Amino acid sequence: MKQLHLLLALCAGLILGGCASSGAGSLEPKTANSVDLKRYQGKWYELARLPMYFQRDCAQSEAHYNLKPDGSVGVLNRCRTLEGEWQEASGTANVQVPGKTDKLWVVFDNWFSKLLPGVAKGDYWILYVDDKYHTALVGNPDRKYLWILSRTPTIPALQRESLLAKARQQGYDTQRLIWRVADKDMAAAKP
Repeated sequence: MKQLHLLLALCAGLILGGCASSGAGSLEPKTANSVDLKRYQGKWYELARLPMYFQRDCAQSEAHYNLKPDGSVGVLNRCRTLEGEWQEASGTANVQVPGKTDKLWVVFDNWFSKLLPGVAKGDYWILYVDDKYHTALVGNPDRKYLWILSRTPTIPALQRESLLAKARQQGYDTQRLIWRVADKDMAAAKP
């Protein structure tokens, strides 16, 4: 039942995030321009995120991306709660504009997306990815959602501050970020 609630909330959040406007006169965030989706695929740890309903119980999250032969990207999001339970949501990402790989539509595999095909999709904008594809910033155009991703569960403080500065320059509120609970703190954080 918890998985169903997670999937429903995830879809609702992505739809609302994809439909909301960024306000009159405001500029959309700048994206990474060209992203090599082959290099982007694989496992990413979520280091931090802006608060969102569908991840409210997540202490640790990770995303797994795999490039498919048709050019779409398979998505598997995993969330570990403080109780140690893993929740999963899977879906597919497709480029929004042919030839522009930094703006994707994500659709999760659930009854809602089957009920409203083409409507139940959310913006996944890759704002920044480093040259080695070790860290990334992902958000959406209205700046409600932001994820700081890394190939490792932790990064050096200087690298972290650099990513935060990039997010602030794009207009994201980094003061509200929720940070990943460290493995060593998981047991102590249990309610």
